[in-house]
Amino acid sequence: GSFTGVRIAISAAKGIGLGLPATPAVIGLPTLCVTAAPWLTAAGVQPSTLICAAIQAGRGRYNWAAFAPEEPLFRPAVADHHAGSAAEFASWLERHDAAAIWLAGEIGDDLAAAAGPLARVTVLDPVYAMRRAGVLARLAAAHLAAGHADSLDTLQPLYLRQP
Repeated sequence: GSFTGVRIAISAAKGIGLGLPATPAVIGLPTLCVTAAPWLTAAGVQPSTLICAAIQAGRGRYNWAAFAPEEPLFRPAVADHHAGSAAEFASWLERHDAAAIWLAGEIGDDLAAAAGPLARVTVLDPVYAMRRAGVLARLAAAHLAAGHADSLDTLQPLYLRQP
């Protein structure tokens, strides 16, 4: 989400956590994880399909990351995220070696037009781009069950560029 929204959410979680008698388990998940998660199971039945989740970053720019169905708990680091214009994004898609790429998330007309001609890329309907709290809750529970908890003391936003 937005810089301000993410900072407020993390601050609220830390404040609530500090007020509890026992420190709660927390997990920081990038927005793109929540964007990709609903598509991973379906992509898993297609050989070598990759989910590329995208969010609009303002001023005609996008942030994106690739997710493989074989790694449903992948949590991309800063280095795994990409940023650029629709043309730069389409160029990245064209260079990627996956047999099929499903493009999910906040897909503007500029990106749909740039990625549309790429034979291996399927632009998923942006009507499904809304991230749902239930997806976040299910994904967070799976990460926590796998022992991927973060420290409440060190939890901080993952900035792709400085606010």
